[in-house]
Amino acid sequence: MIADILKAFVVGGVICTVGQLLIDFTKLTPARILTGFVVAGVILSALGVYKPLADFAGAGATVPLTGFGHLLAEGIRKTIVSDGLLGIFTGGLTAAAGGVTAALLFGLGASLLFRQKDRL
Repeated sequence: MIADILKAFVVGGVICTVGQLLIDFTKLTPARILTGFVVAGVILSALGVYKPLADFAGAGATVPLTGFGHLLAEGIRKTIVSDGLLGIFTGGLTAAAGGVTAALLFGLGASLLFRQKDRL
C-alpha cells in the first residue's frame, strides 16, 4: 500500500510540476494550460502511453486533468467498438457523466451548507 501511495504521489507530483513550470515560465493562460493537459491526455491515450501510466500510478495519473483526457479517449474507444461511429459523439460524455455529475452535486451541496464570503 505504501508503494502505491508513493507511486501516485510521484507521478501526480511530476504532472503538477509540469503545469507549474508552464505557469511560471510561459505566457500561457491557465485556461490554455488546462485544456492543453486534457488534450495531452487524449493524445497520450490514443498513442497507448497513458493507460500503462494510469495502471502504474493509479490516482496519481487519473486525478489530474490528463486523466480526464484519458477518460474521454477511453470512453470514445470503447463506445466505437460497441456502437460504431456514433461512439465518437457519445463515448466521452457517457464515460465522464458520473464524475461530472458528482462534481456538480458536491458543488451544489457545498453551496447550500456554507455561506459565501466577500473578498476584499
